[in-house]
Amino acid sequence: MATRKAARRPAAERVPALELPVLEPAAAGIDLGATELCAAVAPERGSPSIRTFGTFTAELQELAAWLRQCEIRTVAIEATGVFWVPVLQILETAGFEVCLVNPRHLQNVRGRKTDVVDAQWLQHLHAVGLLQPSFRPPEAICALRTLWRQREHLVRAAAEQIQLMQKSLTQMNLHLHHVLADLAGKTGLQIVDAILRGDRDPQTLARLRDPRVQSDEATLAAALTGDWRPEHLFTLRQARQTFQHYQDLLQACDAELEAWLQSHPSVPRAPSAGGAGGAGGAATADALPPSARPLAPKAARKTSRNAVALPTLDLRQELAQRFGVDLVAVPALGLTSVAALYAELGSDLKAFPRLKQFTSWLALCPDPRKTGGKVVASHTRNVQHRVARIFRQAAQTLARSDCHLGRFYRRIRGKLGGPQAVTAAAHKLARIFYHLVTTQEAYDESVFQREDAQYQARRLAAVHRQAKSLGYSLTPCEVS
Repeated sequence: MATRKAARRPAAERVPALELPVLEPAAAGIDLGATELCAAVAPERGSPSIRTFGTFTAELQELAAWLRQCEIRTVAIEATGVFWVPVLQILETAGFEVCLVNPRHLQNVRGRKTDVVDAQWLQHLHAVGLLQPSFRPPEAICALRTLWRQREHLVRAAAEQIQLMQKSLTQMNLHLHHVLADLAGKTGLQIVDAILRGDRDPQTLARLRDPRVQSDEATLAAALTGDWRPEHLFTLRQARQTFQHYQDLLQACDAELEAWLQSHPSVPRAPSAGGAGGAGGAATADALPPSARPLAPKAARKTSRNAVALPTLDLRQELAQRFGVDLVAVPALGLTSVAALYAELGSDLKAFPRLKQFTSWLALCPDPRKTGGKVVASHTRNVQHRVARIFRQAAQTLARSDCHLGRFYRRIRGKLGGPQAVTAAAHKLARIFYHLVTTQEAYDESVFQREDAQYQARRLAAVHRQAKSLGYSLTPCEVS
């Protein structure tokens, strides 16, 4: 049976295709790869409007010359691995405005996917103003960030060598890491070094115990009686030497960090008006300059072996001058966490005019998904974010903290569970951080007294309602 074809509308009655206005005609798009990249410009800007270049330095400079010939002002590139780093640096050096785009924002329409199509799609979205650049700190902070991330890599590598030492000791039935809190501490490393020198007497090894170690010499001697196998001693020696090598590299990295801080002196900053509203952690203003403000005493903590050790600079005072406020005074934010935040963000948060933009960028706020007028999911976005990870790690230390943030963490954990409590506490820490940096106000724990009082009042009202529903009345009494 023949099907009837739909009648074709006259040309005058056809609905014209929707065309978005071009806001930036001098825009280009680049699809990156490991060995080649594809660049696209508007057809009226060059002929051909699409070209493929290699990724050698000379070829990237040729790309910059071609874009300059096409009178391009701004270029959009996708953040793919680390391939974008040399391209962005060369284009910025050549005077172009580079828009680094999150791949999540570039979901193309269904169909063919080629480098040419991706480059054209990037160019089109950038020309009509639909691309939002990703956050990238200033060039000087990028250099510091590279050094800091290298330091984090060295810390992880050193921790892996500690695990290898523990494995070798376990295979020889030496339970040293079970009777010591830290195998890489003073006593642990002294005993391991003595073993590698040839000492096998458990009593002699136990006498290397530091007086602060909780286990006595008899327990240490019992733990150090094992099966001395040459192959396991060999792996223990290599793990110990590699651990020491990473410790030496960490010292060199700390010296390089100090050299960067000395070559980039801090510049006094004025408080911005963007963080004054709704930060969740207001404090009293301090009229003194950051360099003259006395640093609040921090609760004593066990010093980590991975803490930053600058040879001559006081890192806490240096960070207080650069941020304009002492962030180490905030509970859960230690010196290493504040240094990591400065290395990742710098001290200028103008890229985030509002607090909600900052927490959304961190993916620490709810991301509601609605369909049919109903919210079907409201969890946070599942992304790997370095800055958010700093706040999450700091939030995990609040479990036993006797402060407002610790009570807040335990209250949320009792209602929603551990993971949700970590996210909520990390979100609160991020709000406090944003407020303190943008307003340069000193942290003050007393501003949370009103919130604690309201929570206690709600708890008391709930207890009275429950007692009334059971037919009882409560009378307050003095607790001795």
